[in-house]
Parts: sequence; structure tokens; C-alpha cells
Amino acid sequence: MKVMWQGHVVSLHIAPEASAKMQTISAARAVPGRGLEGDRYFSGTGFYSKRPSDGGRQVTLIEIESVQALDYSEAGDRRLKLSPADSRRNIATEGVPLNHLVGKEFWVGPVLMRGTRLCEPCTHLDELTQPGVMSGLIHRGGLRAEVLTGGVIRPGDLVRPNGQ
Repeated sequence: MKVMWQGHVVSLHIAPEASAKMQTISAARAVPGRGLEGDRYFSGTGFYSKRPSDGGRQVTLIEIESVQALDYSEAGDRRLKLSPADSRRNIATEGVPLNHLVGKEFWVGPVLMRGTRLCEPCTHLDELTQPGVMSGLIHRGGLRAEVLTGGVIRPGDLVRPNGQ
């Protein structure tokens, strides 16, 4: 039985260069093989741009549910406060099972993408945000993806598997 799902884009974020503050934008042009216009990895100036063997740094996505889960511990105590832009990911989604999209094609609005690997958090993320963010996002830090077809992505756009 094929599992069907459908989510949507919550917000879009780019940074012009490595370690720069992420900017929330109202639309992003995705370019095949490059990523999102105006982003640090599109221009080759990202923190990890010199590591091409890592692959899949064209676009990163994160589930808003993972960002919100950082806010409170299981006991209900206040923990970390992180905005979707602070996650350093380009596209925040809702209702999208990102971990299941490694090696799969999916649509983000009019743009076809392929998940390449999980986007596990790193110490650089802790340095740019606050201690504890990295450990709070292990195995739910998002997805790296390649842009296969171009187009403009906007908040509210549907995110769905290819073929659905």
C-alpha cells in the first residue's frame, strides 16, 4: 500500500554569505543544479561550500514540527527558542515527512527536487544560535535536496511526493 501525504511550505530563508543572518523572504527562485537565488550555497560562499564531496547543499528543508519541539521539554519546561530562520535551513515545511525523502523525488510548489541526505545539525549551528540546538535536532535537522526543475517557491505552496 502506497502511503500518501501532502504538506506545505511555511517559510523561506536565505543568507547572502557564510554565517550571515538568515533572511525570511516571500518568494525564492529555484535554479536546477544551483539552489535558491541569493543564497550562500547558490553563490558558493556557504560555510561548507568548499566541501563539494558532501553533496546536496543546493537546498535544505526542515519540518516546522521539529523546530517547535525544541521549545519545551517532555516535562513542559521551557528549553530552547528557535525560529525557522534560525535553523539555517532554506525551506520550513509542515506535514512533510522529510526523513523519508532521502533518495526520493518530491514537489515543492512548481519545483521538482530530490532528497539527497539528512541535514544533521553541526557545531556551527550551535555557535550561530545557542548551545543545545544541535543535540535537539539530531535525526530531525532536515533534508538536503537537489533542484531538478526551476520555478518560484512561495509560502503556502504544496509539498507532495512526485507522482501524487
